[in-house]
Amino acid sequence: MLPARLIKPLFFATLCTSLLGCTHGPQEVQTEQLLKTSHSWDGTAYETYPGSTPELTVLKITIPANTTLKWHTHPMPNVAYVLSGELMVETRSGHQTRLKPGEVLPELVNIPHRGTSGNSPVELIVFYAGAPGLPLSKPD
Repeated sequence: MLPARLIKPLFFATLCTSLLGCTHGPQEVQTEQLLKTSHSWDGTAYETYPGSTPELTVLKITIPANTTLKWHTHPMPNVAYVLSGELMVETRSGHQTRLKPGEVLPELVNIPHRGTSGNSPVELIVFYAGAPGLPLSKPD
């Protein structure tokens, strides 16, 4: 007969391997491509790229609920990943898109646009591929 101190661990180990299919080896790394593009969300092709040393910037941006950002442009390609909330993005020419959590937006370059949050705050992670001294955005 097994000592009482070993019965419980042995029971859970048996349960895990026989009923639940648990594995004890390392898990595989999984990769999911969220975006690969050569154009922005409105279909405009990316034509130029800053011609100096690359500088990558990653920001977490929180936009309060029911907020409309000011019109602005970006001088370099960038991508926004929506963590939470809903964001409507528009251009002055009337193009619009609505983003939900888990969606990715390839931003416009040198085209005025703005975003408007819904009834809850929006959290974004934005990846900028710029150059030293180049502003991430400019008011328009």
